[in-house]
Amino acid sequence: MAGSKKKQVPLRLSEKLYNAIAAWAEDDFRSVNGQIEYLLTECVKQRKKDGKYVSEHLDEPIDLDIQ
Repeated sequence: MAGSKKKQVPLRLSEKLYNAIAAWAEDDFRSVNGQIEYLLTECVKQRKKDGKYVSEHLDEPIDLDIQ
């Protein structure tokens, strides 16, 4: 994406989801913003590859039982 202009997007996340992404980002040595961008990029690649989203239940609420 070198040289491409990035858009700013306001995003609201539950505290549990944010904390899970933040921990994952730390494990992958990324910022939270970088991790979200990476995950969205991978989801778009997957959709382009087989025409489906990563999950068949994408719109269903998730249960984050994170300790």
